[in-house]
Amino acid sequence: MSIEAETQEPRTRASLATDLRALGLEPGMIVILHSSLSSLGWVCGGAVAVVQALLDVLTPAGTLVVPTQTTVNSDPEYWTNPPVPESWWPIIRANLPAFDPRLTPSEHMGVIAELVRTWPGSVRSDHPAVSFAAVGRDAEWLMAEHALDFGLSETSPLRRIADCGGYILLLGVGHDSNTSLHLAQYRVPACAALLQRGAARFENGQRVWREYQDIDLTTEDFPEIGAAFEALHPFRIGQVGSATAKLLSQPAMVAFAEAWLRRKYE
Repeated sequence: MSIEAETQEPRTRASLATDLRALGLEPGMIVILHSSLSSLGWVCGGAVAVVQALLDVLTPAGTLVVPTQTTVNSDPEYWTNPPVPESWWPIIRANLPAFDPRLTPSEHMGVIAELVRTWPGSVRSDHPAVSFAAVGRDAEWLMAEHALDFGLSETSPLRRIADCGGYILLLGVGHDSNTSLHLAQYRVPACAALLQRGAARFENGQRVWREYQDIDLTTEDFPEIGAAFEALHPFRIGQVGSATAKLLSQPAMVAFAEAWLRRKYE
């Protein structure tokens, strides 16, 4: 398929900013973004233009947050894609590079999220598996004190985003990518099994292998939760480039998901 057939005109920093404003993005908002660059159509400048457009609309008074997860930093005993021989497990635990917020790249989060991680002034939380990165006025505060145990719970940036009335921006992706819904899972213990995890990290300047507790962070309920929320609650939907985009209240979404999970599992 030709570029002309796929995209009627090139997407630019300015045109994307216009689309984001029409969607409802405003200066000063705190926004957690989940995105697919390819969904936007042909973008002049690629991911750089997308991040520039987002920051143009949010202005320096706002804050852009992205997940920068690093799930390979985990216990090899539980690796399945692919699994590794049991004889390798102690070698991997002893030699896996420690998570470094400055250096460790995100995995499977998309090129836009990875670019935000490296953006000038970006701040990253210090969790070896489920970190976030942020750019903007409240980045330092949002990324501070990310607890090792139960990494997407009340002691994570997700709770801080909720506390200050933040928003979820789904840019060409669905609710299966909506990380904020994990916060609701921690509030309903019956919906997720307790697990023992492990990761390499720095403590007092030294690399250590640290075991910690978490839950089984499944996403199988997320599309159904998202559809139910959209049927009952106001949210903004529109086109950003060629992508279908949704802007939703993060605290409202988390509260709804918690109630939905309680009805199903308790």
